[in-house]
Amino acid sequence: MKILVTGYTGQLGFDVVQHGLKLGLDMVGVGSKDLDITNPVDVNDYVKELNPDAIIHCAAYTAVDKAEDDQNACWNVNVEGTKNLAQAAKDINAKFMYISTDYVFNGEGEFSFKETDKPNPIGFYGLTKYDGEQVVQQLLDHWFIVRISWVFGINGNNFVKTMLRLAESRNELNVVGDQIGSPTYTFDLARLLIYMIQTDKYGIYHASNEGFCSWAEFAEEIFRQANLDVKVNSISTEEYPTRAVRPKNSRMSKQKLVDNGFAPLPVWQDAVKRYLMEISQEVK
Repeated sequence: MKILVTGYTGQLGFDVVQHGLKLGLDMVGVGSKDLDITNPVDVNDYVKELNPDAIIHCAAYTAVDKAEDDQNACWNVNVEGTKNLAQAAKDINAKFMYISTDYVFNGEGEFSFKETDKPNPIGFYGLTKYDGEQVVQQLLDHWFIVRISWVFGINGNNFVKTMLRLAESRNELNVVGDQIGSPTYTFDLARLLIYMIQTDKYGIYHASNEGFCSWAEFAEEIFRQANLDVKVNSISTEEYPTRAVRPKNSRMSKQKLVDNGFAPLPVWQDAVKRYLMEISQEVK
């Protein structure tokens, strides 16, 4: 099976390609320097020549705060880019998987959002990702949409690396404690996506490591496992203002994964443990 993966220079795209290669699949990863997904002619020509069996679309404009002011760039990547890739997939009858986000929801309440709940994004980034979902559903007959949250992986910057870096010079940190969600280790997620794309179990899925926590609890667990003596002060969202509004409730139900025979990802604390081991080996 030949699989084209966009966003190869990012955390998830990198791990998706690496896992596919381990399984002996024909993986082709592209970054923005390899293929401008906002250019429909380039995308059409590239995909037709490559002729993959499937496309896993991980590329996205993910600078949430910057997106509020740089709306054209965000829209072009997340909506137009997705449209170009989906159309190209349709033309060659390739499977298509679109990676979406918890930001498509408004973050209200304390329940877990189901795959069937109607999205209602509160920021421009979330709006473009939801519009991307709609483009995929309108253009294609068979598709996968996988919503993910709080991603961390080996290839790129993330919350875990930021906490470890800050711990080098600080012994006390203020971290938001009223936003709740599920951390997601791209190594675990990549395995699921590669397995899923080889099936015909199409539809919308939520995928993250099991369990919920706040960013403050996430930070505490990172420091605990890394044996770092750093005090975490849990603060409110209002005490840490950002350009874009963040959803306070990013809990997502993953029941559909189980219902369709996919194994849930490991608990997030276990994912943190394995990730810390992975990045410690990188340092060596």
